[in-house]
Amino acid sequence: MKDTTVPFDPDHVRGLLGTLELPDDEQERLFEIMGILGGLADHPELVADFPEFPTLRDVFIDACAGDDPEVLEERFLELYAHLHMHEAPYTRGERQRVDASGGYWAHAGGLSPILKAGSWIHPSTRSVDLGAGNGLQGLLMQCLYPHHRCVQVEISGVMTEIGRRLQQRLEIPNDRVEWRVDDVLETPLGGWGFVYLYRPVRPVGPGRRFYEKLSAALSLEPGEVVIFSIADCLKDFLPASFNCFHTDGHLTCYRKPANP
Repeated sequence: MKDTTVPFDPDHVRGLLGTLELPDDEQERLFEIMGILGGLADHPELVADFPEFPTLRDVFIDACAGDDPEVLEERFLELYAHLHMHEAPYTRGERQRVDASGGYWAHAGGLSPILKAGSWIHPSTRSVDLGAGNGLQGLLMQCLYPHHRCVQVEISGVMTEIGRRLQQRLEIPNDRVEWRVDDVLETPLGGWGFVYLYRPVRPVGPGRRFYEKLSAALSLEPGEVVIFSIADCLKDFLPASFNCFHTDGHLTCYRKPANP
């Protein structure tokens, strides 16, 4: 994990975050993410991949010295969205494949999954992001909650290479992240204790079979399985062994205890 010198007054920023009405643990995790991303240096590779990064980071750091928590939040979300690559460089063929399956395009899934995941990721956890883009969310989870391995499944080789470089900048050890260039419809499923997905395919035709296979594979896992699903499509496929413990219209979370 990257050991970053926080580029702002910690007490002042914590005070601003305290007005956002987040639970204490999520507030602290947001503070940590701000330090991680705000503390990244202008490495040539990073700037080549994210041209607006230096400007957005500096604007965010300026907001850290201000007195408006809403401005601080907005400036940070702009920085986060740029690094998440909402303007992702997919090839025409990759776009055709994702459009055909009804997947969502590299939308930033928001910070909520990252902030809430800490209660469910343990040192031995093997996590997965199905449709990872450049893997920013999985990488940040690995930074905040170091665990056995984060598997990043992404159809775009270009996005994966950008993610590998971002991993280097965040100083996450290579053995903690597995990059898999693959279509989620074709990738082997299972072997994970924490699953994150942002509707990678529409739940009809091949997509329906994907959700059926994923649900079946996860139900057979011997240990606990937790699923964080954005724009959820799993509700109609998961067996009764999975309990929905959180839903807010954006993020839906399920848990299956360890099999007896």
